[in-house]
This record gives sequence, structure tokens and C-alpha cells, in this order.
Amino acid sequence: MVARDPHRFVNELDEAALERLAARLESRAQDKVFARLLDKYVTRLALPPLARVLEVGCGTGAVLRSLVRRSDFTGKALGVDQCGHFIDAANTFAQAEGVGDRLTFQVGDAHCLDFPPATFDVVIAHTLISHVTEPLAVLGEMARLVRPGGTVVVFDGDYASLTYAYPDHGFGHRMDVALASSTFNNPRIMRDLPRLLPELGLRLETAWGEAVVEIGSASFFRSFAETYVPYVKKAGLLPAQAVEAWHNEQRQAMENGTFFAACNYYTYIARRV
Repeated sequence: MVARDPHRFVNELDEAALERLAARLESRAQDKVFARLLDKYVTRLALPPLARVLEVGCGTGAVLRSLVRRSDFTGKALGVDQCGHFIDAANTFAQAEGVGDRLTFQVGDAHCLDFPPATFDVVIAHTLISHVTEPLAVLGEMARLVRPGGTVVVFDGDYASLTYAYPDHGFGHRMDVALASSTFNNPRIMRDLPRLLPELGLRLETAWGEAVVEIGSASFFRSFAETYVPYVKKAGLLPAQAVEAWHNEQRQAMENGTFFAACNYYTYIARRV
């Protein structure tokens, strides 16, 4: 079998799988470590008072809901995602949180968006670029849609660094690779951005990396494993019984306080020249 990134092929999933992915996106957004990473780059954007912000691959809208709740943001935000199920969820969450009047969500393909050039002050791709079919095409669209002098933000993980502790180090490494391969179409794409951004007329302003690490207990990596281990099994990358043993070991480690998992995440902030 061949691994298929579930986010890349989200429109081929059944209702139950869509619900699981939506729940993962929401639980991730509520994780304190992940929320801090978002807040760190939003704080550095120095948004104009009436900024027009676009998020491509917005999922359930958690990033934009966080943005419009900020006291220093008075602009408008629009989110686009290829998955109608996610867009429906995004609208529902926004209305429930009382921010629906400042947010708009619509279905669209990040590779080819139906907006005029230079429409937005800021364009964000938050954990999108690792999933898309053609990263360069998506980055090109982001560069096209941001105004001259405007800002492009790309935040994502380097999933070749994803690792869970496991007593059998050899199998543990193979499982790390299988998780990255079955979940992310472009697990190493963040290493390419310093080369790709200038080719698209984007000048890198600043960039940084941070490790997301959980030791002893787990929330972020608990949800990750529960959501994506089934895709490792489905792809047949490793024997299903061995994968289940690995997953049981992770659950036990979370319960007895011996858990360890980590992954590096990177933020790039670039300006259109």
C-alpha cells in the first residue's frame, strides 16, 4: 500500500474520519504549547489597524478565531480550506464564540485561489505547507495575494524530527518514519523555505525554530498518536500487530509518567518586495 496524507486527500474521507481530524485540529489549538507558538508570531506581525488577513488551509478556523479575539486586532480575517466539512465547522465555532461577524470562511484550493492580486496585508499558512500537493504553487499563490510590503507567514513542523520514545529503538525509529510518511506529504519542506521564498519575490524578515516536547505526561502527542496511528496501519507500512504494541506502550507511558515525544517546529516571516 501507499501512504496517503489524510489532510491532502481530506475530501475522500468518510464522515467519521473528518470528525476525528476536526477534533484533532481543535484539541491542538487548545494545547498551551501550540497556542504559545501561534501567539509568538502573531505578536511580531505589527498588523495595520484595519488589516486584511487571509489564512490558507484554515481547517476549523482555530487560528483565525484566536487572532480576532486579540485586543490589538481590529481588522477582518478570511479563511479558505478545500474541505467543506471543515468550513462548516469553522463557521459554527466562530458563531458560537461570538466572532462570526469578523470572520469569513469559504471553500477553496490553496494551489489556485479566486482572489485578485495584492488583496491582503497578511497571508498565513499554519501547518498547511507540509500537507499540500505542490508547495511551490501554494507559496506562489500566497506571494501573489499579499500586497507589496505585506507579510507572508509559514508555520509548520519538520516532521523528519518527529520522535516518540520506545524501548526497541530500531522499531521506534521505523515507527517515527511511518508516522511522518503517512501523515505529511512534505515532512521536510520547512528546510527548503530559505531557498524557495526569494524565488517568489519574498524577502525573509525573520525565522526561528522551537521544539515541542512532552515528557512524563502528554496531550499534544497523545492526540497526534490517536488520530494518525490508524493511517500507519491503513498504509501497511509496518505490521499492524507491532504498530498496536507501539501504541499501547505509548498509552502506558502516558499513564505511568515515563512518556517522551518531540518534534521541531519553525516559523518564517517574509515580506513581499
